[in-house]
Amino acid sequence: MQRGSGILLHITSLPSTYGIGDMGPWAYKFADFLSEAKQRFWHILPLNPTTPASGNSPYHGLSAFAGNTLFISPELMIHEGLLTKEEIEPVSSFQKDKVEYLKVISYKEKIFSRAYEHFKKKDKSEFEKFCSENSSWLEDFALFATLRVHFGKVCREWPLEIRDRQPGALQKSKEQLHDKIEMEKFLQHVFFKQWFSLKRYCNHKGIQIIGDIPIYVDYDSADVWMNPEIFKLNGEKQPSFIAGVPPDYFSSTGQLWGHPVYRWDVLKELGYSWWTQRIEHNLKLFDLARIDHFRGFVAYWEVQAGEKTAIRGRWVEAPAEDFFAKLRKRFPNLPILAEDLGTITPDVRELMNRFEFPGMRVLLFAFGEDLSTNPYAPHNYVKNCVVYTGTHDTNTVRGWFEREATPKDKERLFRYLGHKVSAWDVHWEFIRLAMMSVANMVIFPLQDILGLGEDARMNRPATTEGNWQWRLLPEQLIPPLPRRLLEMIEIYGRA
Repeated sequence: MQRGSGILLHITSLPSTYGIGDMGPWAYKFADFLSEAKQRFWHILPLNPTTPASGNSPYHGLSAFAGNTLFISPELMIHEGLLTKEEIEPVSSFQKDKVEYLKVISYKEKIFSRAYEHFKKKDKSEFEKFCSENSSWLEDFALFATLRVHFGKVCREWPLEIRDRQPGALQKSKEQLHDKIEMEKFLQHVFFKQWFSLKRYCNHKGIQIIGDIPIYVDYDSADVWMNPEIFKLNGEKQPSFIAGVPPDYFSSTGQLWGHPVYRWDVLKELGYSWWTQRIEHNLKLFDLARIDHFRGFVAYWEVQAGEKTAIRGRWVEAPAEDFFAKLRKRFPNLPILAEDLGTITPDVRELMNRFEFPGMRVLLFAFGEDLSTNPYAPHNYVKNCVVYTGTHDTNTVRGWFEREATPKDKERLFRYLGHKVSAWDVHWEFIRLAMMSVANMVIFPLQDILGLGEDARMNRPATTEGNWQWRLLPEQLIPPLPRRLLEMIEIYGRA
């Protein structure tokens, strides 16, 4: 792993005129900003399609393979001849500093319908090639997405013959809903065309994309509907157990995520084919992939469906060694970063060491009473790790300093730095600590580069409202920022 530095910023957070960040001009401007500051990495969150019903969380996607069509750029659609400038106006008065998902969805559905009508009159060869290359997931996802809208319900409430995928019923639905299914496939084609164009631009600039793979998929997802046998479901195709974590830093009652857990015995019998396909798909999308909740591959916390909290759960072992040995055989160069936060046991560390997967270190967790032995303190880092000042789940550095750090935490921080700091400059002190560390890779949420407070936080775990909305304002990327980053990068050998 190269010694370098990168920035964490999800696509939703980019500026744009259309209410949500997209893969249009500002994505390219941000890549230019990264290049100017000699950043090697752009870290994003999962690209999967999200829903308001799941709080718009990218960790509750409708598919492990499909892309979030809200990220499609209307401006690029104009360049592609799919829309005219007049057809994307008038643009609603979207808030610039946060995503208003319901307004964005309503607006983009209208312009996508217009684009599809134009597409029908165009040459289909490129589209047909895309459909053929992605047929293993695209056909069923497009049908699933169409049926969700058609029935207006989650999949467990669909007619039994559709829920249970009876061939005759599926064929009838495909015939009745053909045009809407084709539109879903068309939008996926546009998404991936725009994504790979952006990725090529970043790679040409020397920037590698770090993607994020959630360990679980949502119950109301194409994956569970298509592959019910690999999940712990009851006779009614509903989860018998759901995923979460026991009480932790974020919640005294644990976190109850609600995802169905895997039947690893069945996955093993099938040669881990679904996971292999998923990893292969993501390694095309990204240069490196962070696997969220990595410890769940060794042992996962399952809670009986119906429980109100995650307290009454249990740890269940998974065949991690066999699984990753099979993946390594299929992908000799397996560029995985392991999200190893939370309750990490020696067997998880042993697995990571064996396969040389770098783990995470979060500076915000360093300044407790155990500072001298704390694995998140810089003097305890190893080269093969990824240091974050904070993550999408934590407060910003400034927010932590102003709202969460105790007087004792601040005292330990000042002693560690050798001087006192204020809320105005604490983020640069954290950035410097990470930059000068032995860790090969350091990643900074853009909010920490900008020195923003708690209002700029991306997500509050164990809450369901007001998350995933923060957006960058264009005027916040001022010229001194890349210069200051570049100075540290050159001093600490990360250029």
